[in-house]
Amino acid sequence: MKKIRIAVIGTRGFPGVQGGVEAHCQELYPRLAASGCKVTIFARRGYVDPDIKTWQGVKIVPLWSPRRKSLEAILHTLWGSLQIIGRRKQYDVVHMHAIGPSLFVPLIRLAGLPVVVTNHGPDYNRHKWGYFAKKTLRLGEWAGTSFASAVICVSRHIQDSLKKDYGRTTFYIPNGVVIPQKVSAGDTLKQYNLKPGNYALTVGRLVPEKGFHDLVEAFSKISTDWKLVIAGAADHEDEYSRTIKARAGENSNIVMTGFIKGMPLAEIFSNAGLFVLPSYHEGLPIVILEAMSYELPVLATNIPANLELVVDREFTFPPGDRAALTAKLIKLMRPPLENSKFALENKGRLEAEFNWERIATETYTVYKRVIGIAP
Repeated sequence: MKKIRIAVIGTRGFPGVQGGVEAHCQELYPRLAASGCKVTIFARRGYVDPDIKTWQGVKIVPLWSPRRKSLEAILHTLWGSLQIIGRRKQYDVVHMHAIGPSLFVPLIRLAGLPVVVTNHGPDYNRHKWGYFAKKTLRLGEWAGTSFASAVICVSRHIQDSLKKDYGRTTFYIPNGVVIPQKVSAGDTLKQYNLKPGNYALTVGRLVPEKGFHDLVEAFSKISTDWKLVIAGAADHEDEYSRTIKARAGENSNIVMTGFIKGMPLAEIFSNAGLFVLPSYHEGLPIVILEAMSYELPVLATNIPANLELVVDREFTFPPGDRAALTAKLIKLMRPPLENSKFALENKGRLEAEFNWERIATETYTVYKRVIGIAP
């Protein structure tokens, strides 16, 4: 590969930072760096370790941002965009992630730099945003879609939506997953008093659109020796996250681990009996891909993003329908041997369509296109 110089913005940063965009970037950019690209990530100070200047060949530049959910992303992106513009001779292309940060795509384009935007989903549908924030996010989607040199969509339904709403031709390059080695039950399961194959798992940030409140209420109606494990935390502690923790604390069969990663998370995934994603909004959920990679049956809401991955409609339910979720949980919380078919159904698809090596190659091809290098 030619040593394309890439500036990346729109992510909190990595390694080990909670979030789908962050997981995407953590897998993608080290692979591009290993292939010869020069990658600089403008991360948000407070999320990344200030002592880590380079990680797996990727340069990490932490920039100031306020720790307020309504201002954090937009002010960090503005500051980062100005930093990039000031150093524009150091970069060949800018890669912007998510529609909120994309508000500043026209500014970077005016400075003469090509911009690739990855649309991770319509964030204005998230419950946490008020009227002004939703309008700003829609404006960001418009700006990114209209002015970017190229637009990447992580799912087919996002691609179809941008074609319908803006007439924009985009590239479909999905999120990916690394096929893991399973981890035997050990200290992590002992810590939370879990039995292999005898608990349902969900993973994500404690925000309303993930629907964990529905899952807690549905699970609490079931008489079972299974447990429910919620692995995740809130970026910004608020009334919602406090309420979830309080409600979960009323049921001894509900375990909240907080944000975990690495081997503890791998152990939790490896030994679960069922994965559940009760979300109201997703782009293309990496957590479902991870659950599939661990050969788990997946129960998810029937929103468009989830339906691209969960093809058996018997394993879906309408978002917010707690009665339907309760019925599905009762049906599916059973010995894992009965769910062994998922290993065969998903392995080939994951390796073919959601392979990070292929995703990195396709992203590099988009970079070449926008900077005028013949493929």
